Amino acid sequence: MENDNKTTGIVRSIVILVSVFALAAAAIVCTFILTRGFVEAKSGNRGGLSATGSASLDFEADLIVWRGTYSAYAETTGDAYAILNRDADKIRRYLDNKGIGSDDIVFSAIEINRRYNSNYNEEGNYVGDSFAGYELYQTVTVSSEDVDTVESVSRNITELIESGVEFTSNSPEYYYKDLDSLKLELVEAATENAKQRIDLMAQGSGCEVGKLISSNLGVFQITARNSSDDEYSAGGTYNTSSRQKTATITVKLNYAVK
Repeated sequence: MENDNKTTGIVRSIVILVSVFALAAAAIVCTFILTRGFVEAKSGNRGGLSATGSASLDFEADLIVWRGTYSAYAETTGDAYAILNRDADKIRRYLDNKGIGSDDIVFSAIEINRRYNSNYNEEGNYVGDSFAGYELYQTVTVSSEDVDTVESVSRNITELIESGVEFTSNSPEYYYKDLDSLKLELVEAATENAKQRIDLMAQGSGCEVGKLISSNLGVFQITARNSSDDEYSAGGTYNTSSRQKTATITVKLNYAVK
């Protein structure tokens, strides 16, 4: 009986020693893994510091494009064409009197449609169509840097309509001529903003900023200023209906840390 007790005690001692060694080994492995991960993160082999910077700029369009369509109807193409030519001359004189020169005006090719009348019998039943004549359409486009003048003309075409021209005015479109320079200015500002954020994070975490690992440029979003109607899109947005605009861009930077 005494021998059995001794044997049991020895077995328990061995089990305890094995457990202690196993726990010690596990602790060593965990310490190695954590230390290795910390060294890799510090050396920039993995992770690093990432930040997205943004920049926006308000600007005003310096080019306006305005289009209007007019039409003429007659039983023959010759008569309809004569009316359309007469109306084109009226439009040229009207625009010239408003301060818009011929160099800023372009007339499109003429479109021709055949018009038909629907015929019905005495009982009101449809019996077919009969040819009625020709309808001709033409579009005039004004492109000018004199935004104020063209904008005013586009909103006041009563005089032209009263002269007998069947004229339909479209809303003006607004553009910016030196858009490439504006984009470069925004990219520079957004990049600087992202780098400032990287530096702040590095100071807060007690590390030094290393080499640039990667950079990603977002898409340009050009929207109407102070408007919630425009929505950002993955492919970028370019609002042309507003004279006052806001351009926005983002830049993402990823730096290694020391």
